[in-house]
Amino acid sequence: MIIDTHIHLDDARYDEDLDEVLSRAREGGVERFIIPGADLSTLEKAISIAEKYDDVYFAIGVHPYDLDGFDASMFEKYVGHEKCVAIGECGMDYFRLEGSDEQKAAQKAKQAEIFAWQIEFAKKHNKPLIVHIRNASHDAKMILLENDAGKVGGVLHCFNADDELLSLADENFYFGIGGVVTFKNAKKLVNILPRIPKEKLIIETDGPYLTPTPHRGERNEPLYTTLVADKMAEILEMSRSEIEALTTKNAQKLFHID
Repeated sequence: MIIDTHIHLDDARYDEDLDEVLSRAREGGVERFIIPGADLSTLEKAISIAEKYDDVYFAIGVHPYDLDGFDASMFEKYVGHEKCVAIGECGMDYFRLEGSDEQKAAQKAKQAEIFAWQIEFAKKHNKPLIVHIRNASHDAKMILLENDAGKVGGVLHCFNADDELLSLADENFYFGIGGVVTFKNAKKLVNILPRIPKEKLIIETDGPYLTPTPHRGERNEPLYTTLVADKMAEILEMSRSEIEALTTKNAQKLFHID
């Protein structure tokens, strides 16, 4: 069994054939699905999907690109839902900062403030974090450490292969591996993968984004986690079944799902 720990099933690109997408995944051995929170405007849609399908779960979070939609009351309203398994995706992303240096500094400060808030909320409700980090490794790491995020731990979603973040394995953080590992230009991730503690590896798609080879250019979907598992098995010199068992056990432990 594979657990897709990060799949945006609430994205409009799944609206017309969601049943078929999930059926294909199940037939391929993908049996659990977690919808991360990114934009609170689609949270209720994610919840309705999780309520419809027994094997789908959700998280509540605000992505660093969607901070204008932050609403603490939405977190409080849904955190107690039986299918809510995490807080996030939250984090730091400096890739799209715009404007003057002063404006960029203000954007960074806002990201830091709302990231820290989500960490504290996760600790309050004993939920793991789904963490997004892009071009902001040091600052994000320091916020996690300063706010004692290791109390609940979480996953570094779409792990960016930054050496600096490897030490977070000691702080109860896992590393989400997705389609990027199959890309020809993913040498850094391929090289660092064997250095990640095996008990901290989990699999994700980030669908509909980051579709693995040989389907690049197409919409990503949970079935393609099998391609990620195959590549991980090749790199780590393990069998596909060993990778599935390992990452499933890790995901179940992190998200407290069966």
